[in-house]
Amino acid sequence: MKLAFSTLGVPGLPLPDVLALATEHGYHGVELRAHPEEPVHPGLAPAARADAAALFEGSGIALLGLAGYVRVAAPGDDAPVLAELRALLQLAHDLGAPFVRVFPGGDPDRPREEADAVAARRLGSAAEDAAALGVRILLETHDSHRTGADVIRILGPVGHRQVGALWDVMHPWLGGEQPAETYAALAPHLGYVQVKDIASAEDRTPLPLGAGALPLTECVDVLSRQGWDGWLCWEYEKRWYEDAAPLPELLGAGREHLVRLLGEAA
Repeated sequence: MKLAFSTLGVPGLPLPDVLALATEHGYHGVELRAHPEEPVHPGLAPAARADAAALFEGSGIALLGLAGYVRVAAPGDDAPVLAELRALLQLAHDLGAPFVRVFPGGDPDRPREEADAVAARRLGSAAEDAAALGVRILLETHDSHRTGADVIRILGPVGHRQVGALWDVMHPWLGGEQPAETYAALAPHLGYVQVKDIASAEDRTPLPLGAGALPLTECVDVLSRQGWDGWLCWEYEKRWYEDAAPLPELLGAGREHLVRLLGEAA
């Protein structure tokens, strides 16, 4: 498996510095948070997109994907959601990123069947755009659809190879789903896996990998036993927890922990 980290852990850090961190600590790739607070976002001008793509190409570090904030199950009209998603897809194409992350974002006060249908319709509408651009849309296990069982209710009806899943290991755990169950649900659709660690369901302050309660060993073991050979991306949510330790000083030990887990699971 290949290892990456998300720029959510180093908010606002210029791309050259992000790539230097990846190189220094032996990561194969980077997931970019695509938000106006960050150096890369859908409002980026064409010249800046070309510069960013050239930086990645010259570094030897892969751009794993763009972590966007489109909420495909959100109430309201389809048009603005699809416009936001298509802008994210175009940015990924311009930068050479194979994946874009989207959230479910369904309203918990509305019937789940309604949220499922809305999300499936929107993802189905965007699937051909994604295919034309050579980018895959990944629906994250998150918020209204935190388990693999939740996400597959949307992906099943879409039935398009350009629409898949992103397994964030925290949310299925919070939803009471075991790693083997999550993998079984998402395996045909799985794009990559986000790893992280937290103290408990009540305290989600990011911790160094292996220092918290999340079942990282079990997740890696499931993936290894099934012969899955994709990406593990460390999403350290420093942006939301200012008191958390700085990510750069944890990257080396984090990589060593993941390598150790992969070795034990082999």
